[in-house]
Amino acid sequence: MADVFDAEKRSDIMRRVKSQNNSSTELRLIALFQRLGIAGWRRNYPVKGRPDFVFPREKIAVFVDGCFWHGHDCRNTRPSDNQEYWQKKRERNMRRDKEVTAMFEARGWFVLRIWECELKRKNEAALCDRLAPLPRGRRES
Repeated sequence: MADVFDAEKRSDIMRRVKSQNNSSTELRLIALFQRLGIAGWRRNYPVKGRPDFVFPREKIAVFVDGCFWHGHDCRNTRPSDNQEYWQKKRERNMRRDKEVTAMFEARGWFVLRIWECELKRKNEAALCDRLAPLPRGRRES
C-alpha cells in the first residue's frame, strides 16, 4: 500500500514520534529479574544516558536494546524503502550507544547491554548467565 503522505510530510511526522519506553521488553526483563531474585534496581533513574535499569549501589547500568534500532543482525531485517536513511539512523544509534557505554565506564560503572532477541524464551538460559553480576536477594527500600 502506498503512503498517503509525501516523503517530506512522512519525515516530519516520524521526527515527532518519541519513545515512550520499550515497555514490552522491559516488562519481560522485570519478570526475569523477579524469577531470579535480582533486586535493587530502579527504572527511570535520573542519570545522563538514560539506562533502562540502574543498580545505584553497585553502579550497574542495564540497557535493553531493540535489535533493529541498535544494529543487531539477528533477523537481518532491512526496510526496502529509504534504505540509506535507515542505515544512517542505525549507525547514529550504534555510535551513541558506544559513547554512552564509554561515559558510564569512565565513571566506574559496569554496563550490561541486552539485545531484544535475548529475551526470547529459547535464549533465556544464556541470558541468565549474563545476568550473573546483578545483585540478588536484597529488597527495595
